[in-house]
Amino acid sequence: GLLMAVVLDNAGGAWDNAKKYIESGAHGGKGSEAHKAAVTGDTVGDPCKDTAGPALHVIITTMSTTIIVLGPLFLPSRA
Repeated sequence: GLLMAVVLDNAGGAWDNAKKYIESGAHGGKGSEAHKAAVTGDTVGDPCKDTAGPALHVIITTMSTTIIVLGPLFLPSRA
């Protein structure tokens, strides 16, 4: 699940960035076939990014908090 969320989040961001890059004038700019394909990709990528991103935030926050709390148990004591 975690790996799939990372892939979806990164792919959604890549599709969004590709559309912005084409709109800046690359590969024919707006109105080109590349732009039409990028709009389709962005339409698919936005839900991926919007659902996987917040889920990853929760997982990363939970993992960080857990290791901060439990980390000292795994360190050697200095007695």
